[in-house]
Amino acid sequence: MSSSTAVPGQSPIAETAPLSLCALEPHVPADRLVAEMVPPPRFDSVRFDTYVPDPDQPSQVEAVKVLSGFATGLGGAHATGTGKRKWFGRKAAPVAGPLGVYLDGGYGVGKTHLLASLWHATPAAPSLKAFGTFVELTNLVGALGFQQTVQTLGGHRLLCIDEFELDDPGDTVLVSSLLSRLVEAGVALAATSNTLPGKLGEGRFAAADFLREIQGLSSHFRPLRIDGEDYRHRGLPEAPAPYSDEQVTRAAYATEGASLDDFPSLLDHLARVHPSRYGALTDGIRAVCLTDVQPVPDQSTALRLVVLADRLYDREIPVLASGLPFDRLFSDEMLNGGYRKKYFRAISRLTALARDAKGLVAQ
Repeated sequence: MSSSTAVPGQSPIAETAPLSLCALEPHVPADRLVAEMVPPPRFDSVRFDTYVPDPDQPSQVEAVKVLSGFATGLGGAHATGTGKRKWFGRKAAPVAGPLGVYLDGGYGVGKTHLLASLWHATPAAPSLKAFGTFVELTNLVGALGFQQTVQTLGGHRLLCIDEFELDDPGDTVLVSSLLSRLVEAGVALAATSNTLPGKLGEGRFAAADFLREIQGLSSHFRPLRIDGEDYRHRGLPEAPAPYSDEQVTRAAYATEGASLDDFPSLLDHLARVHPSRYGALTDGIRAVCLTDVQPVPDQSTALRLVVLADRLYDREIPVLASGLPFDRLFSDEMLNGGYRKKYFRAISRLTALARDAKGLVAQ
């Protein structure tokens, strides 16, 4: 249905009224939460043969070789053959060596590309392998409960965890306990990780930090070092200048499938929706338009916004905004605190989506 709207200072326009994220309260069944644990759309088509190793970095070539062999070795029902779910009722031979791999490398070396390629290459139906970020995994436990998560993922052949976050001791212990149970059930693991808070300025991740933090699980992982040039930007990315409220509103009405929300109201709404449903919140949304962007008031709100930014980035949904630029969302205290790595990532991703949204504004 179309409606006519008047934008201040401009003539009325007759377009389809935009959606509102604040009006949506998706209820996501447990089976959908698990079914959506697949590589994000931007990694749908990646494969080992689309990874282009740096000829000056032999470890990149070696990583492809090792991961390809790891995927091939997961051809049985479970990595150990001890799980309850069997293919054709036969017990698979165990995989030689550790049942997990940890990709250790800096920014720009293609860890997520390789992790997604491992997921695609593993010879199993999508329902028997899962891919998600550390945050998505903790959100799954929050939505399903610990025991049901163990039961749900325990029949899988492979679990890939991207951006295993070591900055929250409670979540790290929770996930480590979960992974211990999954290993007992015969699930193979693969992971990449973020830096510890005190190591943000270093040029690469340290496998020793990852293995120490997951404690008893370390014996299940084979660290796989991937060297390469560090492409990380050491400062905040420069965010595009925000548009006016009028420009954002007009673009929302002129763009099919766009949403239009006041930023403070959206932040309030996120507090009422479980983070595991933020992906579903964007179903059918082709662009997000926000007015009156302001500094995020507190850390709990900031962490929810980080999750939304990740889901928008995974789905490549452009974000058009008025108010403050995205590089001023978080306070100096937040950017210097224990979760700063998450906030830097959110700024970088929202900035990229803001650049993608430039075409929505009539020139």
